[in-house]
This record gives sequence, structure tokens and C-alpha cells, in this order.
Amino acid sequence: MSLISVVVPLYDEEGNVVELLARISGVLERAVRERGDDYEIIAIDDGSHDRTLTALREAQAGQPRLVVVSLSRNFGHQIAATAGLDIARGDAVVLIDGDLQDPPELIEAFLDKWRAGYDVVYATRRSRKGESFFKVFTARAFYRVIRRLTKVSIPLDTGDFRLMDRRVVDALGQTRERHRFLRGLVSWVGFKQIGVEYERDRRFSGSTKYPLSKMLRFAFDGIASFSEIPLRFATYFGFVVSAFAFVYTVVVLALKLAGMNEPGYTSMMVAILFLGGVQLLGIGILGEYVGRIYDQVKGRPLYLIASVERSEVVSK
Repeated sequence: MSLISVVVPLYDEEGNVVELLARISGVLERAVRERGDDYEIIAIDDGSHDRTLTALREAQAGQPRLVVVSLSRNFGHQIAATAGLDIARGDAVVLIDGDLQDPPELIEAFLDKWRAGYDVVYATRRSRKGESFFKVFTARAFYRVIRRLTKVSIPLDTGDFRLMDRRVVDALGQTRERHRFLRGLVSWVGFKQIGVEYERDRRFSGSTKYPLSKMLRFAFDGIASFSEIPLRFATYFGFVVSAFAFVYTVVVLALKLAGMNEPGYTSMMVAILFLGGVQLLGIGILGEYVGRIYDQVKGRPLYLIASVERSEVVSK
């Protein structure tokens, strides 16, 4: 008998809890229980400010296989998902967001591929309903840029919605970096992987938890976690600017010797601002990497759990 775990990180998703749990449990009842298997749903409340945690506790009365985990504060989506993966006990673990843009019904296809011998089954977005042109364009550009910059083959247009075999989850448990990019880490650990295409739905309730600022931070986390190319870019750019400055110096000296050089405020300011901007860019990129090293070497836990509430059925 196999145990299937579904991990759902939640942050201010009180309007989605009831529908989300009903659809997930409905899928698992059909796809898992008929084979004599069992399942658990692990809902991670990531320090929500609304009634998400209360709604989860209320739902637990009618969801005997629901595990409610409350983190001590908001640690972010990737850390909350990591907490759920650490707690999950299943032979296969499904990671899904709580906004219902990723349809729980796709879990059945995941399980079919897993039972066919695949260790990771990821969902690839064929289309994205209810999202602006800017969001769709930047998301597509991000996946293609990160694929060019990193040595890890991360599938295009693929989020965190996926199924992972127990040995993949155990491998992820050995990676404890703080600035986590789970979809990249899953690709990095390897094993046998396959994709399933789907159409991403509109958000069922509430608003997105990834505004532009968080999207940019998440994008840089993904690039910095798997590539040193930004550091190399700063080095290469520094060489180019140095070469340009050397040539410009030679030209200025030649004009000076020829008596044709007139001092000018504009050229001086352009040179100062240009070189200063390049230096600040290089220092900024270096600072991002140093900051990540600083966070990592402090050795603090990735998250702190306030409570784990299991029903009697799940705890057996």
C-alpha cells in the first residue's frame, strides 16, 4: 500500500481553503483509495494575517486526512513548501499552490506517470488564463533566460506544481540553502522526469502574492542559485570599460600633444558617471552573492513551526 502526500503552502488564502480541500480530496478519493492506497493533505499556513489557519482547523473536522501546519511567521512560499516536503511521509509527494490556478484534477495524470516508473512528473503551462500580457511575457522570458544562464536544464513554463517520488523528496531534504528555488533544485537532483501539459486557470479567490518586486527577487534567486554568470558579466563588462577607457586616454593624450584638446565639462561628466555606474553595478552584483553567503553561514533553521495538528486517522 502506497501513501500519497499533497503539500499545499498557503498565505492569506481563506477564500480558497474550502474549495481547494474539496477538490484535492475528491481527486485523491477517486485516484488513490480505489487502489487500496492511502493519502494525506498537508496544508502549511505561512503566517497568514487572515482566517486561513482558522479555516483549515474548521475544515479538519470533515477532512480526517488533513494535516494543518502553522509556521511561527511568514517565511515565504519556497520555505513554506520546503517545510511541507520535510513533514510529508508519502511514497509520492505532490506540491501544489493554494490559489487553484493549478487544477488538482491533474494529480490523477501525475499518479499514472509515477506508477509507470517516473520519479518526477511536472506540469507545463500551455496557456495562462486571467493574467496580463506583461505577466505572461515576463514569465516566458524568465524561463528562457534562466535556461541560458544556468547549467541545469529547467523545463520551460513549469512552476512548482509537480509530483515527486520519495527518493527525490529525500534528496531535496539534503539541500538546505536559504534562498531556495525549488523547481531548479528538482531539476538539479535529476532522476527520471517527464512533463504533463495543462491550461492554467484563473485565481479562484483573492489576489496574487507575487507583485513585480517579489517576481524580480524570485527571478534573481533562481539565477543566483544556479549560475555564477552575473559575476562573470561584471568582470567582462569591467574589462570592456577598461579597454574603452584606455583607448580614450590614448586619444586624449594624442590630441593634447597636437594642441587640439579643449577641456570640456560634458566629456568629463560622461566619463565619471559611466565609470561610476559600472563600478556600482559590479559591487551590487558582488554584494548579492556575498549577502547569500552571509545568510547561509549563520546556520539558522529555514523555518520554525508553531504547531502541527494531525487527526487520529493521519497519525496512525
